[in-house]
Amino acid sequence: MADRRRSPEPLAWLLFSVGGTVAALLVPVLLVLFGIAFPTGLLPTPNHAHVLAVLRHPATKVVLLGLCVTLLFHWAHRFRYTLYDGLQLKEFGAPIIAFCYGAAVLGSAAAAYLLLRSY
Repeated sequence: MADRRRSPEPLAWLLFSVGGTVAALLVPVLLVLFGIAFPTGLLPTPNHAHVLAVLRHPATKVVLLGLCVTLLFHWAHRFRYTLYDGLQLKEFGAPIIAFCYGAAVLGSAAAAYLLLRSY
């Protein structure tokens, strides 16, 4: 039987798709709430103790970690193809892949560390 290596490309496109969906659904809600509704008084501002209790909940940490990870991998895939197709740097394929996805992995690790370290 021939030894066939499978490409990791479908996983990269999956992470790109998930990141785009998360960005389209969650980020606008957070921006409206914390950028418009609370500062302008359209909604009552939650008190500090309530926000801290929500942020300390493990489910919130998982959601925030998922948001960070998916958005970082969405950025990595988009930036990779911007460099490939937009700037025509296809000859630097391996370093571009290492930089883009390496930055996403390091950013994800940093987000996980910060979220797990917080009390």
